[in-house]
Amino acid sequence: MPRPLGELEDAVMTRVWKWNRPVTVREVLEDLQQERSIAYTTVMTVLDNLHQKGWVRREAEGRAYRYEAVSTRAAYAAALMNDAWSQSDNPAAALVAFFGMMSEEQRRALRDAVRIVQGPETSHPAPETGGDTGRENPGSARETDGR
Repeated sequence: MPRPLGELEDAVMTRVWKWNRPVTVREVLEDLQQERSIAYTTVMTVLDNLHQKGWVRREAEGRAYRYEAVSTRAAYAAALMNDAWSQSDNPAAALVAFFGMMSEEQRRALRDAVRIVQGPETSHPAPETGGDTGRENPGSARETDGR
C-alpha cells in the first residue's frame, strides 16, 4: 500500500476523487484557493508527486497535463484500515476497539458491507449436521461473530 497522504496531498486528491474525471492543475488550484492561499507551482508539484507515487495517472493536453485518480477514495480508506489493523499484535482486540468507536450509522454500514461480501448463500447458513443448532455450546456463536 502506498504511504498515507499528507495534508496537502489529501486536499488535492479529495478534489480529484470528488470530480471523478481528468482535472487540470488550474482547476484544482482555483478550488483550493477558496480555502487557502496557494501557488500554481505548489499544486503542480503536488500533482506531480502524486503521479510519481502512483495515486494519479496523467495525460498530456497541449503544454499541460490532465490528472485522473488511479483508485477510489473508498479503496484508499480500506487500504489505510487494513494497514493499521495488520500492525496490531491483537487484531481481534483492535477490531473490538474500532467497532466501539463507530456510530450506529457506521455499524449499520458495516453490517450491510458484511452481508454484501458474504453474499446471499452465506447470509443464512444451514446447520452443519442434521438438526444440530449448536445448543450444546450456546456461547460459541457469540464468541466467534463478536456479538
